[in-house]
Amino acid sequence: MTMDTVTRLETVPTASVSDALDALGHPGSLHGIGPLAFGIRVSGRAFTVRYEPVTDEPGTVGDFLDDVEPGSVIVIDNQGRTDCTVWGGIMTQIAAARGIGGTVINGTCRDTATSLEQNYPIWSTARFMRTGKDRVRLAEVQGEVVIDGVTIRPGDYITADSDGVVAVAAGIVDEVLDLAERIEQVEADIVAAARDGSTLREARQLF
Repeated sequence: MTMDTVTRLETVPTASVSDALDALGHPGSLHGIGPLAFGIRVSGRAFTVRYEPVTDEPGTVGDFLDDVEPGSVIVIDNQGRTDCTVWGGIMTQIAAARGIGGTVINGTCRDTATSLEQNYPIWSTARFMRTGKDRVRLAEVQGEVVIDGVTIRPGDYITADSDGVVAVAAGIVDEVLDLAERIEQVEADIVAAARDGSTLREARQLF
C-alpha cells in the first residue's frame, strides 16, 4: 500500500493536493518553503527532525542520517531560522548515496552547488553559508513537528514539487488523493473543452 500511495502522490501536482486538503478542511501546505531547483519533485514518508537553539549545555547537530530509510523524505524543523544552516554538502552526498528521497527544511541549507551536482532534491526557507554548529543542536528525531501550523508525524506523507511542499497525514491520505485526482481530471476536462471551442465559462459550468 505504501508504494502505491507514494506512486499516486508522484503523479498529482502539489496544487491539486493542496486544493483537496482545503476542500476537506485539513491544513497541509507549508508556506515559505521552496525548491532549491525547479523541475524537481519527490513524494515519500516523512522522517522528522527538530532542532533547537543551543544553551549552556553542549549539543550536537546529530548523525540521524544513519537511521533514515531509502525513499524517505527528511523533514527538518529549525523554527524557520535563516541565520545558520542545518544541512550541507556532506549530508547531501550521504543522503543521495543512500537513496533518501529528499529533504525539506524549515530553515536554511548551504553547499547548494553540491546538491545541484548530485541532483538531490531540497526544499528550504533560505540558503545561507553560516554553520549551525554552536548555534543549534539536535532536539528530537522521529517526533512530532509543527511547521506553519501543520503537524507532521513520522510516517506521514510528503509531496513536493516546483510549487512547494505539502504534508498529508497518513490517516487521510487516501481520501485526499481520491479528491486530488478528481480535481486533476476536472481541470483537464475544462482545458480540453475550451481548446475545442467552448468558452471558459461554459466549460467550468459543464464540469
